[in-house]
Amino acid sequence: MTQQSANPSSSTHSAKPAVPAAVTINPYFAVAPVNRRIFGSFVEHLGRCVYTGIYEPGHPTADEHGFRQDVIDLVRELGVTTVRYPGGNFVSGYRWEDGVGPRDQRPRRLDLAWHSTETNAFGLHEMAEWLEKVGEKSSKPSAAAETAAEPESAESSSATPAPAAPELMEAINLGTRGLQEALDLLEYANIPGGTALSDTRRANGHEKPFNIRMWCLGNEMDGPWQLGHKSAHDYGVLAADVARGMRQIDPDLELVVCGSSSHGMPTFGEWERTVLEHTYDLVDFVSCHAYYKPVNGDISSFLASGVDMDGFIKDVGAVIDAVKAQRKSTHNVAISFDEWNVWYAGEEASRVPEGIGNWPVAPRLLEDQYSALDAVVVGDLLITLLRNADRVHAASLAQLVNVIAPIMTEPGGPAWRQTIFYPFAAVAALAKGGTVLESRTDGPTVTTAAYGDVPVIDSVTVRCADGSLAMFVTNRSLDSSVDLTIPIPESWLHEDKAGTVAGVSVDARTLHDDDINARNTIDDQNHVTLQPNPTACVETDDAHASVHVTLPPVSWTALHLTR
Repeated sequence: MTQQSANPSSSTHSAKPAVPAAVTINPYFAVAPVNRRIFGSFVEHLGRCVYTGIYEPGHPTADEHGFRQDVIDLVRELGVTTVRYPGGNFVSGYRWEDGVGPRDQRPRRLDLAWHSTETNAFGLHEMAEWLEKVGEKSSKPSAAAETAAEPESAESSSATPAPAAPELMEAINLGTRGLQEALDLLEYANIPGGTALSDTRRANGHEKPFNIRMWCLGNEMDGPWQLGHKSAHDYGVLAADVARGMRQIDPDLELVVCGSSSHGMPTFGEWERTVLEHTYDLVDFVSCHAYYKPVNGDISSFLASGVDMDGFIKDVGAVIDAVKAQRKSTHNVAISFDEWNVWYAGEEASRVPEGIGNWPVAPRLLEDQYSALDAVVVGDLLITLLRNADRVHAASLAQLVNVIAPIMTEPGGPAWRQTIFYPFAAVAALAKGGTVLESRTDGPTVTTAAYGDVPVIDSVTVRCADGSLAMFVTNRSLDSSVDLTIPIPESWLHEDKAGTVAGVSVDARTLHDDDINARNTIDDQNHVTLQPNPTACVETDDAHASVHVTLPPVSWTALHLTR
């Protein structure tokens, strides 16, 4: 497997005695509310993400639209709130009008980004209908209790509650196209009727406008691999023109301008500064993209990938603040971290087809099989995003199905959860509608080649929408368990007059496997999951309470404190 080639060992190192650590929560100081858009994902016309992923007519679970119901059920369980679509690199050569109208009249096109053939059987209308279907109530028993760090209530035990339909986050082609095509798409999508394009949408079966609010102005335009790659100046001028034009149609749109496609790009920083100098008061977000994998078998640095993501966010935030000050603007620009994940780029699974006569439809591309180690890193990246909720107002785990994804499928066969599914689902279930609180960690450090000495324990605390507390914790050590103590804030305990020390309870679930390369496969779909952590307990005296839990090496844990 791709991970095995990068990892030097299939198990954690010889166990050492547990080391102590503590996290102190300050309930009086909030970092920021948790924007629901942080729990977004990404569907690109790449490999099998769409075809045999979310869309497979003839599949045993497919509905009349060809949507796989088994995948819809898992997407609901995952808790996705937004879906970025249709790309990705794909969008820089995409003609949106190819994907609308009668399916038998839609043209087949070459997809230069992934050396594939795009059938256009699935387009804007299908994506909007699929999102609506995801938002419908399901009669399938909920699996939330198995994936989130809280017991399932009696009210929800018989059926999955109807979630809000995930929001569509539409990306525009600014690689081979420009202003007019963007305006045409906006008119087609959002104008109620009375114009040629809006009436064409109605004739194509969608009477009401799609009312898309969030739009990405291109994709990774800083990257030389991008079709239509531009300099920061040229892209900034184009993005500003497109933003102005789109706002003439709808001033209340939320627009995302392309930032750097990685923290390590040679143009990083200068790209953001130049682009924002052209677009600052016209856009609402600047994007960040980051993917992580072990480099030369360096697992300690890989486990600390959140350190790089945190620095990336803070560096981009500094550029935003500098441009804002330079322009004396009162407008605020947030970060949309709309591509992030573990990705074993460069491995066999990511090798695209080659040859002028070889343009397959929906080939198996980027189908990384994620390990327990990968899931711990993904959980830690979620911690980083939450801890920066004052800056990060949107994020998209890339991608959703089959392609570097939390959900895998087989054509005509089953769908199952990859290891990285579990931390995302747990955080989404507990943190939506919550507020990130300040906290301080005291504990040991671990030395890494890439980032120097980093804390062994990484954590974030969220005051949940119902007033309970959730904490998400990573143990980055390869060989030591951690005995973690969390003093329960007295103010939180007693703010509910009925709250008492004796009434505090904790539910803890941990993702860990002694084999860090263990993974879920079609033949062993539940090998690595979140499991109850029996060491978690609440210790009390007359007036004080503390949570104690033991965290195994290379693990990720969700704790939920209730009164």
